[in-house]
Parts: sequence; C-alpha cells; structure tokens
Amino acid sequence: QVQLVESGGGLVQPGGSLTLSCAVSGSIFRIVAMGWYRQAPGNERELVATTNAGGGKNYADSVKGRFTISRDNAMNMVSLQMNSLKPEDTAVYYCNARVYSTSVSWGEFWGQGTQVTVSS
Repeated sequence: QVQLVESGGGLVQPGGSLTLSCAVSGSIFRIVAMGWYRQAPGNERELVATTNAGGGKNYADSVKGRFTISRDNAMNMVSLQMNSLKPEDTAVYYCNARVYSTSVSWGEFWGQGTQVTVSS
C-alpha cells in the first residue's frame, strides 16, 4: 500500500505565503506523477499543480506566477510554495500521486488533505 502525508497548511493573511509538503511512502517502485488539488466548500476538487517524472510542470491558470511546485525524487516528496495568497485560495489542499508498486501495477493515491485559509 501507499501512503501520502501532507503538512504545512494553516491560516495566513492575504498577500502572505505558505508551503505545503507531501511525503509518499509504502510500496513504491516508481512515482510517475505528483501534484496538488484543492476543494473549496460547495465546489468540486480542482487541479492546482502537477509535476511528472520528467520534470514537466502544469499549473492552473488561477495560480500561475504565484505558486511553485517542486519534487524531491530521492525523498519521494512534493512541495507547493504558495505566494501572494488570496482569499479565493482558501480550500482543503490534497496531495496526489500516481505510483507504480511493481513494474506493471500502478494506482492513484490521495493524502488526507490540509486546510489552507486566507483571511485577514
């Protein structure tokens, strides 16, 4: 089995910064992609940023230029640096990983979520 554990959420004022981190552990042969999604009350879960094994990155238009995703392959970790935070960034943020547990068997896994609240 594969586990994802997030950390780093909290309360921050508009314009402030936060860094989220996610550690992936368990039965890992290879991590294909890692990323962050978020879900605000009453909304569907949406993509924030993803990074693949080749280093490619993808961002939602709403966070481009403000958020940066980074990946530590040696530590099986992914981080999300969030700058210039806005109230509309308030949501539960979820870590996501697509993991091969063997050379042929893969699955998609989620963390438990961490709350980010942007408010004065």
